[in-house]
Amino acid sequence: MKLSKIAKIIGAEFSGEDREILSMNTLKDADKTQVSFVSNSKYVKDIAESSAGAIICDASTKDAVPSKSIALVVENPYWEMAVLSAYFAPALEDVDAPEAIIGEGSVIAPKATVANGAVIGKSTQIMAGVYVGSNAVIGDNVILYPNVVVYRDCKIGNSVIIHANSTVGSDGFGFATNKLGEHKKIYQNGNVVLEDDIEIGSSTTIDRAVFGSTLLKKGVRIDNLVQIGHNCEVGEYSVFVAQSGSAGSTKLGRNVVVGGQSAFAGHLEIAAFSTFAARSGITKTIKESGKTFAGFPLMDHKAWLKLQVKLAKLIK
Repeated sequence: MKLSKIAKIIGAEFSGEDREILSMNTLKDADKTQVSFVSNSKYVKDIAESSAGAIICDASTKDAVPSKSIALVVENPYWEMAVLSAYFAPALEDVDAPEAIIGEGSVIAPKATVANGAVIGKSTQIMAGVYVGSNAVIGDNVILYPNVVVYRDCKIGNSVIIHANSTVGSDGFGFATNKLGEHKKIYQNGNVVLEDDIEIGSSTTIDRAVFGSTLLKKGVRIDNLVQIGHNCEVGEYSVFVAQSGSAGSTKLGRNVVVGGQSAFAGHLEIAAFSTFAARSGITKTIKESGKTFAGFPLMDHKAWLKLQVKLAKLIK
């Protein structure tokens, strides 16, 4: 839509060159055809380097917007971004897309649903109750067990197994809140990408990204009842045990092992070959690889074991 229309939707003043805006994106990734936003002071440093056609901001950050971008000044940028996200959300199903393409040797159960625009690879098995959304891509030698749901635009690589009742590409838990405590949904306009040789247990949920992709890299193993938040990145051959999970935008290096009922806060970076014992609570970035942690507050695993011994002695 035209930038002038966007300004009207979010209640921002607009002057200067009108331009066509195709989508929304982050400050770092946006180009001149996209609109971005800044609502947190820690991202102000990214404004100057942004190539966004327009940036939704407040009065305190408008002077940081570069001359190549147009500042759309509002009182609450996060709220107005949420308002605008609904206008760029794709239709739930692309009814005008061509019929799904089914690869040689693939078996689609009669009670499965494959939407228009989807592409299914070779020798893939899709069982009863499965739903594959519009423009989703499923690779070769994939098994989708009963009632698996793959939302639109998501991409699944080769030799992937997803067990019953799991969901790939549901909306991330994102909303803006105003001064009255009201909540506004942020439409998640990205997708999920699963690389090759991944296995996902039953009743697990992997949320789609707000912008871009939630990414699980090659060889990842996910147990039952695991939650992976929007815009997360899980490194090669990492393992999540049952009832563990990660909040949005956390990035794990390769071969990270996450014990049962462990959880990551959002926007963290976790070094490769880190191991977290069951019920670990991870709230800070881990920079040194190869270490084992436990507990909450999180500490070195050996220190945690010593602490348990001392506590046991105190209560005797």
